[in-house]
This record gives sequence, structure tokens and C-alpha cells, in this order.
Amino acid sequence: QVQLVESGGGLVQAGGSLRLSCAASGRTFSNYAMGWFRQAPGKEREFVAAINGVAGITYYGDTVKGRFTISRDNAKNRVDLQMNSPKPEDTAVYYCAAVYGGSVLYTRGNRYDYWGQGTQVTVSS
Repeated sequence: QVQLVESGGGLVQAGGSLRLSCAASGRTFSNYAMGWFRQAPGKEREFVAAINGVAGITYYGDTVKGRFTISRDNAKNRVDLQMNSPKPEDTAVYYCAAVYGGSVLYTRGNRYDYWGQGTQVTVSS
């Protein structure tokens, strides 16, 4: 079992920056690939970014590529999402997710086994 707790959400102006964190507990963190997803009201859940456990290989959704950066610190059991130049359309609840498999990298939410409770990000224009 893996427990995930997101933090760092809030209100940010468009063009600013915000850093989300996800603290993980319960298992060997490096054995898990991690992902960030988001869901805006009335919209489907959207893939944001993912990072695998061993090599730290990353992958991004097209809407955030070049603006957001995912990173992890296996010693601290933490994965972060640095949001630079956010736009109002980035407003959503952001979720951290984990799946067992140090070398995998998934973009589909149904491949992940563990989810955090979510943190709200609101980008004002």
C-alpha cells in the first residue's frame, strides 16, 4: 500500500509559478513510477506528466510541455511538479498517482494504482 499526499496548490497569477509536491509513504519509493493528472470541473481527467522510478525519465502532456517540470527525490519519497507560466486553462484539481514498476512510464490514469486526495490550483488572468 502506498499513501500519497499532495500539497502546494493555491491561487497563482497567469505567468507566475507554483510548485506542487506529493509525499509518498508505505513502500520503496524508487520502485514506483509517478504521475500527475488534473481534472477541471466538467472535464475528463487529463494526463499532465510522469516520471519513472529508476532512471527518472519523464514524459509530458502536450498542453504543459515546455512549461511544467516533473521531478522526484527518491531519498525524500517525494515527487514535485514545477508549474511555470501557468495559464487560466491550467486551473484544475491536481492529483498525484503511483504505480509499481521502476522502469515503466504511463500516461493513462487507469494504469495507476494509488492516488492522492488532490490539490486545487487556480490560475487567475
